[in-house]
Amino acid sequence: MQRRDWLQSAGLTLAGLAGASQAQAWPDRPVKWTLSQPPGSGPDNVARILADRLSKAWGQAVVIDNRPGGQNTIGALAAARAAADGQNFYFATTAALVTNPLLFKSLPYDPQKDFVPVAFVARSPFAVLVEAKSPINSLDDLIAKSKAEPGKLSLGNEGPRTFSGMIARLLNARTQAGANLVPYASVSVGTQDLMGGHVDAMVADLASTAALARQGKLRVLATSAAGRVNGWDKVPALAERLPGFDMVGWFALVAPTSTPAGVVERVNRDLNALLADKDVADRIAAIGPLVEAGLSPAQVGSFLANEHARWAAITKEIGLLPE
Repeated sequence: MQRRDWLQSAGLTLAGLAGASQAQAWPDRPVKWTLSQPPGSGPDNVARILADRLSKAWGQAVVIDNRPGGQNTIGALAAARAAADGQNFYFATTAALVTNPLLFKSLPYDPQKDFVPVAFVARSPFAVLVEAKSPINSLDDLIAKSKAEPGKLSLGNEGPRTFSGMIARLLNARTQAGANLVPYASVSVGTQDLMGGHVDAMVADLASTAALARQGKLRVLATSAAGRVNGWDKVPALAERLPGFDMVGWFALVAPTSTPAGVVERVNRDLNALLADKDVADRIAAIGPLVEAGLSPAQVGSFLANEHARWAAITKEIGLLPE
């Protein structure tokens, strides 16, 4: 009996040691981050900065898997169906996790049931932009021109059920401007038309347009955050003209439901440490987004719940119903 008890005890001890060793060894193969955006987009640029640094820290490649299209549904569905083995994550945006469920009657994935929060990455302000040589020099100019000739001034965006489209629609509603909202399949197509003079202005994320603005090809009239954005201090916030206006996108890392808690905690810890690095934060800020380090998985979950409630009120205000 004593020998059997000892063997059982030894077996349990060895099993515990094996489990601890396995946790310490993670990751033992490449880790995949799925994105709903194409290569070269704002989210992709941010994800690649982080993936490169984490690859070096973990000794395993962090592979970016771009799955654009379907207003985030293609990438989100692929991420939701991925194995919950600690090797698969979804680098998600506001649209994928919060606004899509408010705008579509049916989605092939459920943000609340299919994913667990891992870490918050950054807030991504949007901007109202014009071509650099445009006679429209300020937000007031744009609003005045739009009111003077309702329906004539064209304001590009990515469509009524996208983040930029909702910002454009809310801007129209709160200023009572009569801008003609012109949808584009992507930011890159829209900005090309903007620089070519085919559209008067555009609402787009800073992460995708910052480089063109810094190159002097586009002019930023205003940003969509509640206050002025670091690095763009001379650019007024929409809230200065429209008190309470605060519509910024954000990036968060989530994982398929049932991903091991130990892995979630490890990735949260390592990613937060990386985001707290000034060099990394500065590199991401140069693109446009502003990092926000330190949130636990539980805090990210609470943030997502609050965002869902806030955006539900905004979609009601601008009259967008699920389709």
